[in-house]
Amino acid sequence: MKTNTNERLRHIKEAEINQSRWRVHQIETMIADFDRRCVDLGHQIDAEEKHAQISDPTHFAYPTFAKAARERRAKLRLSADALKLELAKLKVNREAA
Repeated sequence: MKTNTNERLRHIKEAEINQSRWRVHQIETMIADFDRRCVDLGHQIDAEEKHAQISDPTHFAYPTFAKAARERRAKLRLSADALKLELAKLKVNREAA
């Protein structure tokens, strides 16, 4: 009976570790995707500003697309930062286990 309990606990621990690995991989993938999107948005913003010949976001004629892209990029950066914190916590918890 004791062996079955130990075996069950071992399987549960392995499942938790595998789930943690999967979650870490998933978060790392999301962070990389967000970083790529931020770079792409930066290129689009630069192109729009160059086309409009206005690079000051406070200018009354600043392109609407560039303004929206700047906001989207800022939100993506915040999301990536939050994911980096979650990733750090997961790695600490995984090392402790």
